[in-house]
Amino acid sequence: MAAIEKVLPKPKIEPYSGKYFVACGLGGIVACGPTHTAVTPLDLVKCRRQVDSKLYSSNVGAWKTIYRAEGLRGVFFGWSPTFVGYCFQGGGKYGFYEVFKYAYGERMFPNANQTVVFLAASASAEFLADLALCPFEAIKVRMQTTLPPFAPTLRAGWSKVVSEEGYAGLYKGLYPLWARQIPYTMVKFATFETTVNKIYEFLGKPKSSYSGLQQTGVSFLGGYIAGVGCAVVSHPADVMVSKLNSDRKAGEGAGKAIGRIYSNIGFAGLWNGLPVRILMIGTLTAFQWLIYDSFKVGLGLPTTGGH
Repeated sequence: MAAIEKVLPKPKIEPYSGKYFVACGLGGIVACGPTHTAVTPLDLVKCRRQVDSKLYSSNVGAWKTIYRAEGLRGVFFGWSPTFVGYCFQGGGKYGFYEVFKYAYGERMFPNANQTVVFLAASASAEFLADLALCPFEAIKVRMQTTLPPFAPTLRAGWSKVVSEEGYAGLYKGLYPLWARQIPYTMVKFATFETTVNKIYEFLGKPKSSYSGLQQTGVSFLGGYIAGVGCAVVSHPADVMVSKLNSDRKAGEGAGKAIGRIYSNIGFAGLWNGLPVRILMIGTLTAFQWLIYDSFKVGLGLPTTGGH
């Protein structure tokens, strides 16, 4: 990384300028789209076990069953809506987080508690990012949780939903998606920023005294710790998103559907698939922060946190 830093040109991107926020958004796209797509096999099995806990006896058994029947393509089924959706979501989440963190912490409430600023900025960013994610998440979940599949591709799934339910059908899981993603992102960003600060305090030297490689190593560790918290906090809503997209009846209101589903699965059912989600989200979050901060270092920008 140190050698790369010497070779790469250093664009003069003024912190908190329009170019800075666009760069952060691009970093979010690079960090989120590929990483979410890479864990599609985990996500596929998690979603199916959330909807039907008796479908597979174990995660490994599930992958073996799917691979024998459908090959590698079956194991990565649903990758296309995952990639497109999380590119949009990642760009919005990271880009708007930097916008709102600056607006709330520097312009509007300069004396506010830092953690409160992190929480408010991440919640605001995720609220907007989910508007872009929701249609693709709805199609992904339907593709992955229905057997035989609801649709074979993103394009076919989009056309089918719109023709049968209109564009509103793409957003019928928006409220539970917000319920899952906003707490998730609040924990992700606030815990990450706080953890990174604590790591540098423990190391006993200012962040600026470490190389880009060392700083991104701190980002990876802070990201994994934050990811475990994210997975636990958001898991019940994640289960409900899967259930709503696969089992919501035509014309049924969100509140009524949630009540009906909860009466069927109970409190324990909200935690189906948690271990695999902790593995998935912990690893995912760690690599997202590593990629995002490496992208920023490549542009001559500081890594996140530890200021």
